[in-house]
Amino acid sequence: MPVVDLVDETYVRAAPARLAAVFRDPASWPSWWPTLRLHLAEDRGREGVRWWVSGQLTGTSEVWLERYRDGTVVHFYLRVDPRDAPPPGRLRTRLADRLRRHHALSFKRRINRLKDELEHRAVVASPSRR
Repeated sequence: MPVVDLVDETYVRAAPARLAAVFRDPASWPSWWPTLRLHLAEDRGREGVRWWVSGQLTGTSEVWLERYRDGTVVHFYLRVDPRDAPPPGRLRTRLADRLRRHHALSFKRRINRLKDELEHRAVVASPSRR
């Protein structure tokens, strides 16, 4: 089992195709994951993207896009090991907790900004209610 095994799910009121365009663009990857070096493993079209992760952390990552009602559930997975991970024990546990928290908060900030942007556009574009 990897040192960091992170799973996140966020609902975004936008079509999977719109979100897929964001995640499949290699130019956007550094802004989403500035500390990870991502290499395309599989472009799954409207269902998302899978990557190999290299550098200080090695393993895999994935964004799976699942249509749900009038939007999409964005499933994010990060399964990585630090290149220089300490042996099992307290140091390794603290490192895993710190890395998991860092990547969870970083992803949540980015996905919530995107969610706000896309959902604000949807509200602005919808007919006004009286």
